[in-house]
Amino acid sequence: MSTRTIRSILALGIALTLLLTAGNVYAAGKAPASKEPPKPTADECLACHSDASLTHDVNGKPVSLHVDPQSFKDSIHGSMFTCVDCHTDVKSAGHETPPLKITCATCHADEQAAYDRSFHGKAVQGGNSKAATCVDCHGSPHVLLPASDPKSRVHHGNIPATCGACHSQRFVMQDGGQSAQMVASYEQSVHGHAVAAGSEKAAVCTDCHGTHEILDAKDAKSPIFKFNVPSTCGKCHDAISKEYKQSIHGEAVAKGNWQAPVCTDCHGIHSIKSHLDPTSPVAAANLAQATCARCHEGMRLSQEFGVEGRRETTYLASYHGLAARGGSQVVANCASCHGVHNILPSSDPRSTINHANLARTCGQCHPGVTENFTASRVHVDAPLSADIGSKAVRWIRKFYLTMIFVVIGGMLAHNFILWRAKVVARRKLEHNFVIRMPLRFRLQHATLLISFVVLVLTGFALKFPDSWFASFLSLGERMRHLLHRVAAVFLIGVSLYHMLDLVFSREGRKLVIDLFPTLDDVRGAWQNLCYYLGLTSRKPEFARFNYAEKAEYWALVWGMIVMAVTGVMLWAKVLVGNNMPRWWLDVATAIHFYEAVLATLAIVVWHFYQVFFDPDVYPMNWAWWDGKMTLHHYREEHGLDPAAMAGTARPGSDATAETEAESAKEPEDTEVKHGQ
Repeated sequence: MSTRTIRSILALGIALTLLLTAGNVYAAGKAPASKEPPKPTADECLACHSDASLTHDVNGKPVSLHVDPQSFKDSIHGSMFTCVDCHTDVKSAGHETPPLKITCATCHADEQAAYDRSFHGKAVQGGNSKAATCVDCHGSPHVLLPASDPKSRVHHGNIPATCGACHSQRFVMQDGGQSAQMVASYEQSVHGHAVAAGSEKAAVCTDCHGTHEILDAKDAKSPIFKFNVPSTCGKCHDAISKEYKQSIHGEAVAKGNWQAPVCTDCHGIHSIKSHLDPTSPVAAANLAQATCARCHEGMRLSQEFGVEGRRETTYLASYHGLAARGGSQVVANCASCHGVHNILPSSDPRSTINHANLARTCGQCHPGVTENFTASRVHVDAPLSADIGSKAVRWIRKFYLTMIFVVIGGMLAHNFILWRAKVVARRKLEHNFVIRMPLRFRLQHATLLISFVVLVLTGFALKFPDSWFASFLSLGERMRHLLHRVAAVFLIGVSLYHMLDLVFSREGRKLVIDLFPTLDDVRGAWQNLCYYLGLTSRKPEFARFNYAEKAEYWALVWGMIVMAVTGVMLWAKVLVGNNMPRWWLDVATAIHFYEAVLATLAIVVWHFYQVFFDPDVYPMNWAWWDGKMTLHHYREEHGLDPAAMAGTARPGSDATAETEAESAKEPEDTEVKHGQ
């Protein structure tokens, strides 16, 4: 090989070496440029997002993208992470596409799993957009604070307000079939008051319901599931919970008895109040009638478990119950004898009502009692028909019931005989009468009176089923219902007959004219009051009807129309309810009831005074019975009536009186008021 050839090969090798070296150097110089740019810092993100006007359009609505720098810095996330730790798809501060929606589960997988099992999580999965999510409770991730921070939405003292943001909203709660009252009830409870006062120990929502895995009360895993309630309350009330679990109620609950009470059955759920609060269900005044009675008054426990019923009734019939109803604050109630959380059956030696412990139990109020004292009955039920107690008590009861019937019955019979004889004798001494109410109007009045009394008794028996007259009637709803409507038909019928009488008879038309109110009635009323108050010595005179009689008559007409119209509406409630707004029936019910009260009181206060209690008519105004009124009394009351001024005297018989009335051509009185 020639020297020239060798030189050419060496030159070519050197050239290739230089080229390769230059390529490596170039590649090495270009490598840094191919690496990804560094992630943006929080300050770089906040350079744009600190602008309060920064928004993003979502479905046509502007959504704020503003992040307050100081709030983010103070938040639990701002002190530990940067923006892109959560928004991992953001590669640069000047990103053009919106970041993907983040999920808390990336860091909080356990909490997310618990939330997914919760009532809220299942609601969200079911498409309920109103159900609470992470941010609804914790707040925005950009301002999220630890639970230990008093400003945190999930701080102990702020939990009620945080939960109340949704649970006090009626439109939110109604979608889930829940009540919005629970928040207001909690605020008035002993727990709510304690939290509002700054207590860090009082129970808040999460203490009872849980935090992320909040379950429905029907779920057996829920802390507020009926059988879990004692343990839930026991987290704060440990000693009471242990005492309760050993009681007859706690043992029944442990065995799965749904009818046995747990804490919330007696104390309430959200509205738990102190036993010293008079509105609390466990206040002394409310135990027997409101709380214990819910289970122990009815027959359900007797039928299912053989537990004796009617405990409220028999307690209220005893001295203790009567004194409690009278307002005593120290008399024994259910808890005084049976205990509070440690209630046990009387057969249990630990029970406060066990025979061996009764002297000590009763001795709390009655110091020095012995077992002999405790042998008496506590739950007393001794109506007139009862046959309980010792033989001596039964014989005493029978003896006195017989004595009451014989002695009082004899007194009534004796007094009635004397009263009737004296009334008849006095009536015979009065020879001159005026026919005040002819026979046909007395019959109308009698029909009106009987039907009115029946309507009052049967109507108020429905409204007040526990009243003495309802118990006295003992009709049953079917018979009460029937009697009320039969009486209504008679009342409406006699009213229609009376209207026809007024239209088609001369006396009826004259009656309407004489009963028509005038200004003289106003003056007469004023003069009459002045006379009886001693302000004037001149007694006013009236014509055929005075102002009181006119007022009563037209009040009767008005009342009849109102009661008939509303009564027929309620009778035909289906027809009315189908063809008119439903509230018409509610209005008719209210008017019918209050008009009945007004009419009844008017009869007792106004009409009965004129018929029975007015000293001038003692013992009564007999016009409702025989239609007659003494001429002397008629002149006193109706001196301006032509019959009284003419001094027409009529013998006592109806026939003679009516005959003489016709001969004297005096108009026949056709008043159909109750008895006057």
